[in-house]
Amino acid sequence: MSHHFTPSGILQFGVFFQGVNSGTIWKLPASGSQTDFESFRRIAQTAERGLFAAFFLGEGLRLREHLGRPHELDVAGRPDAQTMLAALAAVTERIGLVATQNTTYNDPADLARRLASLDLLSGGRAAWNVVTTDNAWTGANFRRGGYLDHADRYTHAEAFVETAKRIWSSWEDNAIADTSHAPAWAGPGGIRRVQHHGAHYDIDVVPGLPPSAQHRPVLFQAGDSPAGRDFAARQTDVIFSGHPQLEDARQFRRDIVERTIKAGRPADDVQIMPASEFILAPTEREAQEKKAWVRSLQIGPQQAIAYLEQFWGTDLSAYDPDGPLPEIDPVVEESDVTRGTAFMGVKARRLAEEWRTEAREKGQTIREFVTARSARFDSSFVGSYTAVADSLTEYARTGAVDGFNISPWLIPTGLDDIVDHLVPELQERGVYPTHYRGDTLREHLGLRAPAPVPDLAVL
Repeated sequence: MSHHFTPSGILQFGVFFQGVNSGTIWKLPASGSQTDFESFRRIAQTAERGLFAAFFLGEGLRLREHLGRPHELDVAGRPDAQTMLAALAAVTERIGLVATQNTTYNDPADLARRLASLDLLSGGRAAWNVVTTDNAWTGANFRRGGYLDHADRYTHAEAFVETAKRIWSSWEDNAIADTSHAPAWAGPGGIRRVQHHGAHYDIDVVPGLPPSAQHRPVLFQAGDSPAGRDFAARQTDVIFSGHPQLEDARQFRRDIVERTIKAGRPADDVQIMPASEFILAPTEREAQEKKAWVRSLQIGPQQAIAYLEQFWGTDLSAYDPDGPLPEIDPVVEESDVTRGTAFMGVKARRLAEEWRTEAREKGQTIREFVTARSARFDSSFVGSYTAVADSLTEYARTGAVDGFNISPWLIPTGLDDIVDHLVPELQERGVYPTHYRGDTLREHLGLRAPAPVPDLAVL
């Protein structure tokens, strides 16, 4: 087992079709539907033309809300992820097909079967982004919200994933007869029963599907807490990180390598692909002008007010977005999860006072403050095609990341300039694939075959 991490020197791209979100611009004639199949087909086929490793679909179990109503300024729309990926499998040939699926509100045997089905039907291109949820707001859809303690979410998820892995590895290579002259269709002992008896469910299943061309679906994960990082190091193949800036990415890599080795795996067994936004143009000046234009559409006057309303917990529409922050105190003690996890659990009153002071000192209006605040979490690469290609080459050289998961700010044409202009620049520098390495997602990513799963009756 290798305890030394050696960079591959090659970057992979994935595309993140977000569904419900505030980053995709809908106020342009070029903006397409978030629910029509054509939007998904166009993005996936463009990504495949650009040799992207994977198409990633975020799955949301509940529409975001704002002051108790569906958030009317967010782009909203998300067909069932597995259904959409199955449809895309038929109109693509190589690109991997990844979707978020929740361990809290699925059952292991059922989800393992649906994922294995996509993996088989797509020729070994399926993947699962493992997420955990414990909030009652999402859980209200399932009549069991809040039943899972926050501290238990990863122990529950780990038992779920290990059970799924055992289901996927339950068919031996000789499980099905390879000749019509055999005495029986199935070989003796070729299929193992999988049992799990745990705190949250009991399972006794005889799995009904053989392994795919890539053995099992590739596993992705995006949790960034210490527990989330340890879970990824033990169980998954790829991390969607929130650490796209170079030095931060290098520190994250070091941390994950350490945890991966501690979990008894080779240093390079877990790949890292940060979420990123690309704003590109022929020249630096044009790229900066384009960024200002994109931000003005992402954070308009209404969006700036709505951003503050989520923390104040009350209607602020009487305030001028080009005026100072509200002097009134928030009506909530802490913000909730209805706008997504980035807003959850913030101490609202203390935050409001800090923000007012900061905006006053910097002479910022509401809109300027919110725009600047959003920039603090900026995952963007902005610049000329050449400059951005040079920057990404440094990521490849140092092994800070294995690639980037790109969130287009426009659907369905948001990958066009990346595929037409950035990819060729990266290929010229020798840091991006010039062809698909194989037919499966595991091959595209250069991942090893998964380790054997112990045949345990009870985990």
